[in-house]
Amino acid sequence: MSHRGCLRVTKYFLFIFNLLFFILGSLLFSFGLWILFDRNSFATVLGSTYYGLKVWSYIFSGVGILTMLMGFLGCLGSLKEVKCMLGFYFAFLLLLFIVQITIGILIYTQRNSLGEKVGEYVKDVIENYRKKGTISDHDESWDFVQEQFQCCGWTSYQDWMNNRVVSNYSSTIYPCSCYNSSQSGQLMSNYTETLPPGFCEDQVVGPVHQEGCRNNVEVWLTSNIISIVGICLGIALMELCLMMLSMFLCRTVGPDYDKLTRYSR
Repeated sequence: MSHRGCLRVTKYFLFIFNLLFFILGSLLFSFGLWILFDRNSFATVLGSTYYGLKVWSYIFSGVGILTMLMGFLGCLGSLKEVKCMLGFYFAFLLLLFIVQITIGILIYTQRNSLGEKVGEYVKDVIENYRKKGTISDHDESWDFVQEQFQCCGWTSYQDWMNNRVVSNYSSTIYPCSCYNSSQSGQLMSNYTETLPPGFCEDQVVGPVHQEGCRNNVEVWLTSNIISIVGICLGIALMELCLMMLSMFLCRTVGPDYDKLTRYSR
């Protein structure tokens, strides 16, 4: 009886837990689609860029689909005692466990090189900023970073001299995001016709932010990397417990369990 009760507790615990996971995955997937199709409203409320919202919508949708799949396998496999589904559920959790541990270790050990790659990416964005006269997703994202951190360029504002538009213009101009946010917004509306799109004149607005964004971005990355590694480890421990329960149920359910249930009635 105690063995049968232990199996029932394991079975229904997995079912309820994975049912909650399936509901959570559905909410994440729906929220990701909502952000994707209603980015204007979210950009206005959150003050974020369209590119950033698009990335987050894909992340939410992908995580939601994976969570729904895991919840479906766990719910049906535990409730109906389908060993095949429990096996897939275990394999799915094991794969996620290995991937998360690998990503966490790589992020923590490669955090210095990650900062260097971010620097190379930013310098490339600065050099090609408004190259075709239109703003790209990368340009908009970097404008958002400069406005939020109140900085200009990567190491300093002089990095913008590598941009062809800035270096070849007759007067001193910089992206409007390098200036005070309220003044730059006013200038963008007043000087759209006379200046290249996205740029403001230094003589009218005043000095740009002297400090580059490197220190602020690296501090932000360092603090978030620690959080990401901690979350990965926490989720990995939970997945390890679920793998143990699913393997216990998968190995126990079978002819012996049917006989035990029949004779205990």
